[in-house]
Amino acid sequence: MLLILGPTAVGKSRVAARVAEAAGAEVISADARAIYRGLEVGTDRPPVELLQRVPHHLIGVLPPTEHYDAARFRAHCERLVEEIHARGRRAIVVGGSTLYVRALTRGLFPGPPADPRLRRELSARPLEELYRELEEVDPQAAARIRPGDRVRIVRALEVYRLTGRPISQHWGGERPFPWPLVKVGLILDRKELYRRIEARVEDMFRRGLEEEARRLWELGLPPEAPAARTIGYQELFAHFRGECTLEEAKRKVVAHTKAYARRQLAFFRAEQDVHWLDVTGRSLEEVANEVRRIWLGEDPTLEWRG
Repeated sequence: MLLILGPTAVGKSRVAARVAEAAGAEVISADARAIYRGLEVGTDRPPVELLQRVPHHLIGVLPPTEHYDAARFRAHCERLVEEIHARGRRAIVVGGSTLYVRALTRGLFPGPPADPRLRRELSARPLEELYRELEEVDPQAAARIRPGDRVRIVRALEVYRLTGRPISQHWGGERPFPWPLVKVGLILDRKELYRRIEARVEDMFRRGLEEEARRLWELGLPPEAPAARTIGYQELFAHFRGECTLEEAKRKVVAHTKAYARRQLAFFRAEQDVHWLDVTGRSLEEVANEVRRIWLGEDPTLEWRG
């Protein structure tokens, strides 16, 4: 099974769709925000004509208030792969959400499901306070989790509260993904990646990101709702509250997206057995052909439609 990973704005979705067309495959999105309805512009969702031409899964299927995590993604991914294979087709997973990718590449431990009440309680506390608590109850996990990573800190404390055991004691019992993965990582010259991020943010605002964010804002989403914690929307929500100007919000979206891309790259670099492909200066067709060559090298039974 093909897994295409990489930082935001590197062009993963377009490459995955092109390879899927050639291989008669279906695409499974590993994007933690694209799964929500109402976030089309801010998640740079593939255009409707592409979604109609190439089957895509886990895109725009949940309301923006529903919590979704790596465990649910893993379960849905396994079910979808089985269904795709039953249709005689191939599956391609594409995305940059680090925990979702890790749920496939390294597996998940059989920990407790998310507890919405407990998460609300933890999310309401200052991040520094949460990290200090994690250092006290699970120093090993605290040493591996960045002090600014609220999602993983909250999950670690949630596991401790629900099981009475530190999350680090659960590590090592992960269940591997049932199908072998051919991992292809797309990378880009840093200056070009930043240029693409800046251009994409400008295009999002041109296509109505502010209006889309306003519609979500008017829903009165709770602070812990996924949309309220998504780059693009959280900055505009601050603007709607009068905390910054529109231009300041736009600059923050660019800065936060660049920082996110750096974190993704650092995370994915730790993955093993990744075929890294520098796409700088290469056309979509060239990159798609190279990904096809890598996939074929791992699975000679692949057939191409051209």
